[in-house]
Amino acid sequence: MSKNILITGASSGFGRGAAIELARAGHKVVAAAETWPQVRSLRADAEAVGVELEVIKLNLLDEIDIAHAGTYTPDVLVLNAGVMEGGSIVDIPLKRARESFEINVFGHMALVQAIVPKMVARKSGKVVWTSSMGGILVVPFVGVYCATKHAIEAIAGSMKAELAPHGVQVATVNPGVFGTGFNDTGAESYVQWYDKDTAVVPMPDISGSLAGQADPQEMIDAMVEIIPADDHLYRTMRPIATIDAAKQWQEMEWTQNV
Repeated sequence: MSKNILITGASSGFGRGAAIELARAGHKVVAAAETWPQVRSLRADAEAVGVELEVIKLNLLDEIDIAHAGTYTPDVLVLNAGVMEGGSIVDIPLKRARESFEINVFGHMALVQAIVPKMVARKSGKVVWTSSMGGILVVPFVGVYCATKHAIEAIAGSMKAELAPHGVQVATVNPGVFGTGFNDTGAESYVQWYDKDTAVVPMPDISGSLAGQADPQEMIDAMVEIIPADDHLYRTMRPIATIDAAKQWQEMEWTQNV
């Protein structure tokens, strides 16, 4: 059955791929992009591949944009937009940390508070949060990003329990290291403020960790499958091998010493 789906962060990566493929499958998709150039580019991309996609501007730091997006009544709300800021916890500017939470967490919470009451009123709907493997484990020097995703895990888990009696489902998708360009930009984000001569904790060369990133199509295919589905696992993590790594991390947290 065709669903009405609103996806944030749809200008690139998983959001773009999922929006286009869900529209191709016959769903009515509202795809949100941060800037007007991204809106126009995504519209052109959809037209080029012959799919019907409604594209709106949604900067999650802009209350007007959030209010506009909040007027929609999707069957499924996919909270996919996000930013990654690199840097050690003791060095990263608090402005960058706060902005990461404003975009990844609070902007999406504002959208939830605008849209989900309508789902509760009709006793149907679903919210899908794009978390990360970084919502389960921790990657050094992207600790702020992981912290936002840990927050999303807590919020999604709480929402699941709170909304289930009202007919609203909640789920997460947890991508590992995929070659969308997101990890690459996150890895270099610190260069605008980092000073190696004054840093408390020197930044290591992390370029090697970006080698061999997985094909994002695996995650996109999983998202296209679960977003409109009525019955699926609460957490969808890809690549499959990442699931074992996440479980091993959780076990290690109970056994490791300081």
